[in-house]
Amino acid sequence: MENKKALKLIDKILKDLDKNGINTESLIENLKELRTYALEQQIPLVVKVLRLTYEHIEANDSFLIPILDDEPVDEENEVTSAESSPVESLKYLISLMANLNNKSNISDLKEYRDLLNNY
Repeated sequence: MENKKALKLIDKILKDLDKNGINTESLIENLKELRTYALEQQIPLVVKVLRLTYEHIEANDSFLIPILDDEPVDEENEVTSAESSPVESLKYLISLMANLNNKSNISDLKEYRDLLNNY
């Protein structure tokens, strides 16, 4: 997203996730606020992913979609179970929204959208 307030909110959400984990009340509020920026900027994919994300968190009190594993992994950077935690997966999803000019970010957002729709 190109809106400076939206980027600050993305940073705030990521810091809150690091500090407090998935605190559903404030997290859902922040995701809804971020969604308003996506609506203003007319980014339908982000609008939909954010709605599906906060609805998923409301229903499950967590983020149960595993982190996407299509990145090549070499022996030095093996994926650990901590990296596939709900917090890490959600942090990855939110961080994708910061740079929508990256085609792989758009692709990953579409994959998260599909996973959330099918959950």
